[in-house]
Amino acid sequence: MAESGRYCYREVVPFCAMVAVECTNVGVNVLFKQATLKGFSYYAFIVYSFALSTLFLFLPLPFVFQWSRGLPPFNVSLVLRIFLLGTIGFVAQLSGYKGLEYTSPTLFSALSNLIPAFTFILAVFFRMEKISPKSWSTQAKILGSLVSILGALIVVLYKGPTLITASSSPHQSPHVDFLKDSSPHQNWVLGGFLIAIEFILVPIWYIVQTNVIKDYPAEIIVVFFYNLCGTLISAPVCLLLDESNLSGWIIKPDITLVAILYSGFFCTGLSSLVHTWGIHIKGPVYISSFKPVSIVIAAAFSVIFLGDPLYLGIVVGGVIISIGFYAVLWGKANEELSEYIDSSQSQPTSKVNQPLLL
Repeated sequence: MAESGRYCYREVVPFCAMVAVECTNVGVNVLFKQATLKGFSYYAFIVYSFALSTLFLFLPLPFVFQWSRGLPPFNVSLVLRIFLLGTIGFVAQLSGYKGLEYTSPTLFSALSNLIPAFTFILAVFFRMEKISPKSWSTQAKILGSLVSILGALIVVLYKGPTLITASSSPHQSPHVDFLKDSSPHQNWVLGGFLIAIEFILVPIWYIVQTNVIKDYPAEIIVVFFYNLCGTLISAPVCLLLDESNLSGWIIKPDITLVAILYSGFFCTGLSSLVHTWGIHIKGPVYISSFKPVSIVIAAAFSVIFLGDPLYLGIVVGGVIISIGFYAVLWGKANEELSEYIDSSQSQPTSKVNQPLLL
């Protein structure tokens, strides 16, 4: 019974949580795109998202401090690392949302496949991930990441014949094209470059967060101070960069308000919390391996909610992404199983030798 509970906590719950987070992240990109089309400033979107996440996480904080009395005290090194997390998170969002403003959520999700490769390289460099070229686990993780990226490229570059035709509605808004591969801005090169910058910074955020949570294993407290630092950094910088467009900071009771509330709670708040918890439980490579799933989710959202056509390329690419995704998960699970067997085999030996030492 205890083993099944442990398996559920370490395998099933992280899997479901990561898939749910990818769904919410695609959703916030869709809402952001619609809000900016209505004239809302993307600088304001970043500041309000950080501020609302800080507020949401502040509410349960007194209870968390009461439950976590055995945690180590804060020191200068820990504070500086959390401040670095806030800086990296802010610059990543600044680059990513500007790139999203120039392009589309589909391209955004496609380029997110840079994250697993960069995370794996950094994790190996910082010795957070074991690598053995002759090991089946290592080969599965490397090949799975490459296959997932290949599947994502197929989804973006190859459409193929239409499997499900688009559903047209006379009441459909003219702004509904924001999820398709067309954009009111034609500067796709600059937009793609800015998005790529975000997805280079995200793996660095994962690595720094792994280091922080190892020294201070309290996810809610760490994420609260991360969002607080993000708010303190983003507010003056964004106001300075957008001082000529203060009217774009006005929150209107329409899709703009929905996008801010959604982003503040689900994206910079809950998503950061789940990622931090997942890093603590499974490590940065496991968390990053779910990024290729986002392109399938983005395509599914466009078909279900916007009535876009479903192409053969999306189905083929989705199957390939699933194969690569499963290979990465198999490699991680097999690696953890080997470590568990080794530790369980060494434990009886210590118990047998213990009476001889007394």
